[in-house]
Amino acid sequence: MSQWLNHVLERASTVDDWLSPVRAQALDTLKQQQWPTRRTEAWRYTSLHPVADLDLKSGTGNTTAEAPVIEGLNSLDLVFVDGQLSTDISKLKLPEGVTISELSAPSEPAEAIFAQVKPSRHLFGLVNDVLAQQGVVIDIAAGAKIEQPIRIVNFASTGIESHQRTLVRVGANAQATIIEHGSGSGNSLNTAFAEYDIAEKASLEHYRFALHEGEAIHIGGSHFKLHDHAKMNSTLIGYGSQLTRLDVDIEHAGEHAFAKFNNVYLLAPRQHFDLHSTIEHASPNGTTEENARGIIGDRAKAVFNGRIHIHRDAQKTLAELNNRNLLLTRGAQINTKPELEIYADDVQCAHGATVAEIDEEALYYMLTRGIDRQQALVMLNFGFVQEMVFQMPNKALADWLQPILKTRFESMMEKQ
Repeated sequence: MSQWLNHVLERASTVDDWLSPVRAQALDTLKQQQWPTRRTEAWRYTSLHPVADLDLKSGTGNTTAEAPVIEGLNSLDLVFVDGQLSTDISKLKLPEGVTISELSAPSEPAEAIFAQVKPSRHLFGLVNDVLAQQGVVIDIAAGAKIEQPIRIVNFASTGIESHQRTLVRVGANAQATIIEHGSGSGNSLNTAFAEYDIAEKASLEHYRFALHEGEAIHIGGSHFKLHDHAKMNSTLIGYGSQLTRLDVDIEHAGEHAFAKFNNVYLLAPRQHFDLHSTIEHASPNGTTEENARGIIGDRAKAVFNGRIHIHRDAQKTLAELNNRNLLLTRGAQINTKPELEIYADDVQCAHGATVAEIDEEALYYMLTRGIDRQQALVMLNFGFVQEMVFQMPNKALADWLQPILKTRFESMMEKQ
């Protein structure tokens, strides 16, 4: 066991709040966990060496920050700095049908969701279970149609370790948009986990922007449970940092549920990004569409593990998974592993993965038309992920992302 995890266990034993009974169960499970090594399948391609002996301070709660301005978004913002909520919830003007409370305050939605949607197999999810005392609980009333997006912004500062939790319940026949936005570039460790319970005939539009860079260590997950006829459309955009690891779990707990999950990861040179997604089709007539696209810079390392599990009773399931990767140099690396595990016999499922380099013919064509090489490379790269951006339902977010991704491509090219 690592020195850092020993310190986690020591700190967890001092946490005493209304969630203590649940935390105690998580702590017992955590004590039985082995520190992952290269022989641990879930961490085979991601070394936890940067975390093993990490010794950082906790946030003071004295720092405030403003959410990034996105033209036309008009979101309801909840801002965390180093795991501490800096937004005064009592001063927010909430749309009718929305209730927001702090995790520290006992509530029925939190009791129903906390550690109930997220699988217990995630090591750092258990760490978050026992240490995350700050977070928000968002409850969307049955039948409510919430047009204003709710954005959770999580800043990580240099030299700080932080843990933050988001719990969301979308009531029957309700609609909501939730945005998770995280960033940080200095030496830091941040875990951020979110759980979503989506009731029958409810609809969730979800985004997660993991824009951590440099020396930041970000480990987190977004976990979803879909009930009868529930729908979700999720987009994940990840950069790459010293270490970024995200786990996404989608459980089709009810019949006729639909999940669309698009994700894009863009790794600057020498950065690391690891995405594990698991789709559990536990009920009949479910549909999943997952598309992952990655661009990996020089000596950067990406990991993608996408698993679709069709349970025995999940007849009439339709599921498809595609992973496409573009390596900018011969020094870039991707470890991709799409998986299908099927126990039902009346299903339609497919999966695939590709790894390629820049199309030299396409590049040559652009150069012969007088386009600068750097500009041509940026255009080809952006075209590779542009489809994922255009499929985002929120136009304001899509318009905001396009110049940001273009700038990142330009920076990545300069560092090759």
